[in-house]
Amino acid sequence: MTGSTEPSTTPSACCDAGADPAPAAPRLWTVDEHLADVLAAVGPLPAIELQLLEAQGCRLDEDVIADGDLPPFDNSSMDGYAVRTPDTEGATDTYPSVLSVVGDIAAGAGELPRVGPGQAARIMTGAPLPPGARAVAPVEWTDGGTGTGVAAAAMTAPVPDEEVRVLRPVAEGAHIRRRGSDVTAGTRVLEAGTRLGPAQLGLLAAIGRPTVKVRPRPRVVVLSTGSELVQPGEPVGPGQIADSNSFTLTAAAQEAGAIAYRVGAVPDEAERLRAVLEDQLGRADLIVTSGGVSVGAYDVVKEVFESYGGVDFRRLRMQPGKPQGFGRIGGAAGVPLLALPGNPVSAYISFELFVRPVIRTMLGAAHVHRPVVRALCPAALRSPAGRRQFLRGRYSAADGTVEPVGGAGSHLVGALARANCLITVPEDTTALPAGSEVDVVLLDS
Repeated sequence: MTGSTEPSTTPSACCDAGADPAPAAPRLWTVDEHLADVLAAVGPLPAIELQLLEAQGCRLDEDVIADGDLPPFDNSSMDGYAVRTPDTEGATDTYPSVLSVVGDIAAGAGELPRVGPGQAARIMTGAPLPPGARAVAPVEWTDGGTGTGVAAAAMTAPVPDEEVRVLRPVAEGAHIRRRGSDVTAGTRVLEAGTRLGPAQLGLLAAIGRPTVKVRPRPRVVVLSTGSELVQPGEPVGPGQIADSNSFTLTAAAQEAGAIAYRVGAVPDEAERLRAVLEDQLGRADLIVTSGGVSVGAYDVVKEVFESYGGVDFRRLRMQPGKPQGFGRIGGAAGVPLLALPGNPVSAYISFELFVRPVIRTMLGAAHVHRPVVRALCPAALRSPAGRRQFLRGRYSAADGTVEPVGGAGSHLVGALARANCLITVPEDTTALPAGSEVDVVLLDS
């Protein structure tokens, strides 16, 4: 098994032949093994029907077919006059076409006047084209019914027996939005899997869909553990630090597409942690914690999670982020849980590698992983043997290079904030000379 140490079948010379054999070393999981195990245990959330605004950020679970044409009728794209194009041929400022105005058509008008030879109808933007009309003369091409022969800047109020002077020819079909020119009835306007943003929701409303079937956004509960944590703005006493993980991970969950709930810091007290979990289970599709997964004297997190059954704590061949926890609270049908290390950089990198793909999978996204590119690194890199190293870096798409940011410490949040990528050094590589080509995980795309 990859990463495991098999015990020898021959007793050591320094041991009694009858002594119990030394226990096998705990298995070390690779990053890929752990990720595959995690993703195999989750899938897209069941589809539900939502009102349009409630569906923002969700992904369609169905193809959307238009029931009707869009626009549903020929309409004007300008304020002006609906005309017959032969009536405007040869029109100029000096010799305008003088037309009788037979009516006014506003947006939403029902009964429409017929435009005959030598006639025009005043029309507003979005109003239906009246029968007989074949184009729209913008008001700027007319005198606006003033009788002055000068192009008008605005349309005047209707006048009985009004005439309008058209000062230039109008081409056939000019300034008309034709029925079905945007969407034709029976066509597929959105495909299953499409993420619904403002434009897509607007289209659904335009074709008359009040609801839509989607994969909902997963509800992710984020909490930090540790008695040393205080909230930002509170006094920091000896041995205490501000809780940054719950903010980082909640923001990361939201950016990945989830509805995220930040619970904040929970002290190292088993009953307190158990009470918080019980309170949050009812609104969670996924629980993400940070802290308490390393080997140490205070194993409150492990104690509580293991009491639910189905939660496994592991060590991975990666740096930072070696200790990880994964499982379900409440049995096979319970809520998935990802327990991340407490160091801020370890927690964030673990989120990017494992939690973000879980959220994207629950969303039903086609692509669940961050894009990876190859880049040249001008700096020499070192990495511990047997660990996949993830270094923070600044990637430049312009020249295809990447520079490390800060050191390898898992507490360097200042460097993390300046990074836009992760530089990956494989497990079997301990050193890379300057100018080497490396894999780069892009964090801002």
